[in-house]
Amino acid sequence: MTNPVERRELLKAIPGVALASTATSAAAAEPPALAVPQLTLAMRLRVLIAPPQELGLVDGVRKRVIPITGGTVEGPRLTGKVLPGGADWQSIRPDGTADILARYSIEASDGAIISVINPGYRHGPAPVLARIAAGEEVDPALYYFRATPRFEVASEGPHAWLGRTVFVCTGGRYRDHVRLDLFAVS
Repeated sequence: MTNPVERRELLKAIPGVALASTATSAAAAEPPALAVPQLTLAMRLRVLIAPPQELGLVDGVRKRVIPITGGTVEGPRLTGKVLPGGADWQSIRPDGTADILARYSIEASDGAIISVINPGYRHGPAPVLARIAAGEEVDPALYYFRATPRFEVASEGPHAWLGRTVFVCTGGRYRDHVRLDLFAVS
């Protein structure tokens, strides 16, 4: 190919040919669809709480600690009790969002001790959050309260599944307790 005009035309066409080739091979190599995760109720917790301990503003964020004093665990996959001694550490942002980090322990019905680390968020309209703060019973459908609990548990035994399963939970905040419905993600 000695003609400079032919050569220029060929060079202009190469990117289009390369793109068409890539699109065809990408479509042909499309992997099968991934499974859509399903949620299955694993347990319901009723976590008893004491009044918040206000720490005040720390770096412009309101901080507080809410002691956990006990509670119950009921469900198809785990039953037992929430042990006293844990707490919920909260950072309340200026927009009212509560950045939550709860740590506590569960004693399963068989006596096994299971550690729970449960980060999440609670937020909603300011009037709804004010009602919750005043101790009123508020329908949990009026605000967002979700978390992603993780369990620290012996790697052998009947509760090992907790340490290798992803969970999400939905919550409700009441005057003296928090209700959590925990769902295993399949």
